Amino acid sequence: MTVAAQTEVAAPPVTSGRRIASVLLHDMGALISAAFLALIVLMAICAPLISAITGHGPNDFDPAAIDTDLGGVPRGSLGGIGAEHLLGVEPQNGRDILARIAYGARVSLLIATAATVLTTLLGVVLGMLAGFHRGWADQLICRLMDFLMAFPALIFMIAILSSLPQGNKPVLLVVVISVFGWPYLARVVRGQTMTLVNREFVEAARASGASTGALVFKEILPNLRSSLVVMTTLAVPGYVGTEAGLSFLGVGVTPPTPSWGQMIANSVNWYAVDPMYFAIPGAFLFGTVLSLTVLGDRLRAAFDAGDAS
Repeated sequence: MTVAAQTEVAAPPVTSGRRIASVLLHDMGALISAAFLALIVLMAICAPLISAITGHGPNDFDPAAIDTDLGGVPRGSLGGIGAEHLLGVEPQNGRDILARIAYGARVSLLIATAATVLTTLLGVVLGMLAGFHRGWADQLICRLMDFLMAFPALIFMIAILSSLPQGNKPVLLVVVISVFGWPYLARVVRGQTMTLVNREFVEAARASGASTGALVFKEILPNLRSSLVVMTTLAVPGYVGTEAGLSFLGVGVTPPTPSWGQMIANSVNWYAVDPMYFAIPGAFLFGTVLSLTVLGDRLRAAFDAGDAS
């Protein structure tokens, strides 16, 4: 046997994680999306540091940055963009847009991530319970899923959030989004669990005396990993957009807490005189949702390529 052949035989197999990482590292769209998302996450984490460096908090008014004689239009071109305010200021009050974008990123990402975690937890637990045990549990969970999926979710989110006390709106947003979001994941998990529960390796484990917990956590759940990773990755951009939409409609995050959707809503009356007030938060929202969607799609394609090979 040659040295090359010995090396080839001795080489360890490429793990699924390493293979997927290799695929994503050679995908320009995935790299650009990951870089933009890293920037957004860094801005969210470092929001207090950004305010400290620039000297402008998210709710600090700067009367010198606006022209009161013109109704509060930012001084200078492009909405007041300059060395003092790198992304300009809001009309009428002079609040720094960079600071509000950074703090708004923190709010949007926290709500979207928390909603995704709660949705995934509910969807996996109830979906696996329905698919594994069948019978009355399956019937009860399926009817609950059908009931929630029959509602026009956005309309009922607006109605529920409008009727609830103001309280802690971010927490309410997470709960309401999760209540209407988990059935879609649970339906997929149920279908895959019903397929896996009759596979040979599960039957063999059952015949060897494995407990229900061992069957669920050692045999079935690991085989749902790729689907769960892809679905949760694709769920995050949807929840970012949902939070922004609800804030835009006035039932999401309430002032003075910054929110991208809230900023876009406030810019409606300033399109003609200060288009940058709309363009900047709109560009950040669009870029974040697009990057999350592209990264989730590339991740799905990488998993599919691995399953096909």
